[in-house]
Amino acid sequence: MATSLATVADARDPRLSKEARETTQQPTDVQIEQSILHADYGHDPNVSFEEYLYYANWTRDYEKTLSTKGRGMSSLLSVLSGKKQEVVTLDAQAPVTAPAVQAQTEKDSKESAAAPPDTFGIISDYEWHHASRAARTATWGAVFYLITTDILGPFSVPWAFTQLGYGPGISLYFVFAAMAGFSGVLLWWQFLGLDSDKYPVKNYGDLGFRIYGNWFRYIINILQSGQFFLGVTLLIVTNGQSLSQLSQGPHGSKALCFTACLIIFTVAGFIVGQIRTMQKFGYIANLSVWMNVFVILMTMGIVANSSPNYEAVYASFQIPKGPIKTSAGAPAGLTFIDNINGLMQAVYSYGGATMFCELMAEMRRPWDFWKGLIVADTFIFVCYIVFGLVVYSEQGQFAYNPAYQGINPYAWQTVGNVFAIITGLIAACLYGNIGIKVLYANVGRSVFKFPALESRVGKWIFVALVPVYWGLAFIIAAAVPQVSYLSAFVGAAMILQFSYTFPPILAIGFNCLKDAIGPDEGFDPTTGRVVRHDEGLKRWMRGYKKQFLVNSFNVVYFLGAATTAILGIYASIYSMHQQYADANIKPFSCDSPTG
Repeated sequence: MATSLATVADARDPRLSKEARETTQQPTDVQIEQSILHADYGHDPNVSFEEYLYYANWTRDYEKTLSTKGRGMSSLLSVLSGKKQEVVTLDAQAPVTAPAVQAQTEKDSKESAAAPPDTFGIISDYEWHHASRAARTATWGAVFYLITTDILGPFSVPWAFTQLGYGPGISLYFVFAAMAGFSGVLLWWQFLGLDSDKYPVKNYGDLGFRIYGNWFRYIINILQSGQFFLGVTLLIVTNGQSLSQLSQGPHGSKALCFTACLIIFTVAGFIVGQIRTMQKFGYIANLSVWMNVFVILMTMGIVANSSPNYEAVYASFQIPKGPIKTSAGAPAGLTFIDNINGLMQAVYSYGGATMFCELMAEMRRPWDFWKGLIVADTFIFVCYIVFGLVVYSEQGQFAYNPAYQGINPYAWQTVGNVFAIITGLIAACLYGNIGIKVLYANVGRSVFKFPALESRVGKWIFVALVPVYWGLAFIIAAAVPQVSYLSAFVGAAMILQFSYTFPPILAIGFNCLKDAIGPDEGFDPTTGRVVRHDEGLKRWMRGYKKQFLVNSFNVVYFLGAATTAILGIYASIYSMHQQYADANIKPFSCDSPTG
């Protein structure tokens, strides 16, 4: 999994500003920071599910009137160049009103169209609408680019094939790609049903809150914070290995102490990580994408014309030099736990669902998200399989994780490592930037009553948190310097939940709540009241039966994903323990995993 949150900006949510009218004239990038720092209006327990549905239908009806001319793949060039997309200026004089509900007469509907139905403090309904639309500029072409660059990172795929073989490897990568696409569709459908200009869904936690309540949002936020944190940890380990290889020189002389390499990257990370606004990463983050593409092509070219890095493979996996072997089925001599660890690399590789809601929240027409999702999912699958098959076919059981550290010519190995350090530092800083802000918003603001991050005190707290965050990530990295098994743990414990476990359980709740609404029930915008004739388990069961087969399939899907997660967590922890016992890798050691 790669990370490229290249087109993010440091602008406050215009819906929180008194100058809401003025923000409708301002162009804006894909503002993932806003999803983290948005106000608590999105978590009001007094807002009912039916009200979310009502205003979501209103917003979707409005979006159908928006032109899509020139806003598909043709908009991709502006994203690739890092330029801001032009925002279509909305007519601020034309009030936008909610469609009439069935209980209203045609006359009532015409009268309600003359003025906004309600206000939000000092901001009127149509001002809120226009300010909200100003923040939605992304097209499905831009979403294709962002999904691809966020997920595309095939450097663990060849090692996964060493644990699975050709047949199981291709089959499982296909299955996980297909199910990742299906999960994306589930999240997309829930987003369409719950997001509106009045109550925007800004992140994954918002979906959980609106379907199950605050307890589910807390689980999502904790796991998301853990994923960002361990993402930084993994990048420290990976790039510590790169620094170690660089320090060996072309003749394989004594390398710099591995723990010192981890410290060097960590220090560089929390210095660069002091950049509070992610907008400053924009152009260089776009450049990092093309660096990754170059390393992918370079690695495939080099493995076809050189021997594997036997020293690195022996240091990490205790595999002695010998004939290169590949396997059509599961390789002989490996256990079920080894197969599961290979499987978890596929999970880690498709870990992009965490950010899907953020991407949809910035789309001009979220309905078009499926186009970017399907094209990106197909493209990523093809890239993974081609890269994995090429490298595994050439290196067999000696394929290394990450693949560019498993090539033998020092000069090309150095090129790959230098590019990887640059892109890794950018990715780690983006992960750290978002991770700290998630913690600040959900723990600092809620529990410790920290001031707003934009305030003077908030900025100083951020400055102080950066070295603490990176320091803790270094401790984990130095204690567990095992890229393959640590990434398997992250995949099983965090990424798998967002990509495979949560989407079906959220879909079940969404379907039950929506389908339980009777013909004479729902939200009445004229009174602001919700009509329900029953509550509790009876209502949920009635909703479940409406789409019995679909909901039952999602139950099976959820249980299968949860079982896979448990197996992955066990296998990764067991393998970490075994590698400490059998290999030369020790915590806080000067010995490098690359030899």
